[in-house]
Amino acid sequence: MQATLTIKLARVAIVIATFALWELLSRTGLANPRLLPSASDTLATLGDLLQRSSVRTDLLVTATEVLTAFALAVPMGALIGFLIAENRYFADVAKPLLFFAFSIPKSIFLPMFILVFGVGFAQKVGFGFFSTIFIVIMSTTTAVESVKAEHLTVARSYGATRAQTAFRVYLPSMLPVLLEALRISMIFNLTGVILAEMYASRDGIGHQIATWGENFQMKQLLAGVVMVAAIAMTFNELIRWVETRCSHWRT
Repeated sequence: MQATLTIKLARVAIVIATFALWELLSRTGLANPRLLPSASDTLATLGDLLQRSSVRTDLLVTATEVLTAFALAVPMGALIGFLIAENRYFADVAKPLLFFAFSIPKSIFLPMFILVFGVGFAQKVGFGFFSTIFIVIMSTTTAVESVKAEHLTVARSYGATRAQTAFRVYLPSMLPVLLEALRISMIFNLTGVILAEMYASRDGIGHQIATWGENFQMKQLLAGVVMVAAIAMTFNELIRWVETRCSHWRT
């Protein structure tokens, strides 16, 4: 308990030190204030932006796109990963192709999504889905392969059905690994959606960030970056909390 508290305090101290250094660089002129507005000014701008209905609407649009892409990519990727891991021949064929596809920067495919889906909701959700599903497939495959063979043997020897094996053996063993994968996949998902919004979109917080950058509105730009970072860290910590609750399933 004491060690956990110490770690949390160290994290808070690092964040405070980062903002203090940021403030110092801008206020003392070591960094150009026009290029790097102070942390206090940026946070004040962030508060002002959150009071604007247009920004709140864009946040809602982005959240809807991110959650939709995530809700589609996770179950589909988990199913594909499970099927790959359960079939040795399929795994030998598909795994090299998955690693090859995962290694390719997804951003180069964004123009194709625009050509196919146009500029709109489907394009951004589709690209977020595409950016996420490969990491889900690979993580699920690894999670399935981590299940101990003796656990499966015991379950089957007692006559467990496929459904019982999946929910009583596979799921408890895989869940901690899958939760860790969810944190990573959400990063890919959020990055994909925001990139799609920045590249070609009429709404969304990514579109706003791109507009602020193009117009050299540095306070708004940095405030938008802080906003997105805070959202990502909040989700990450939420999944981490759930993960600690499931840690007793690790064997």
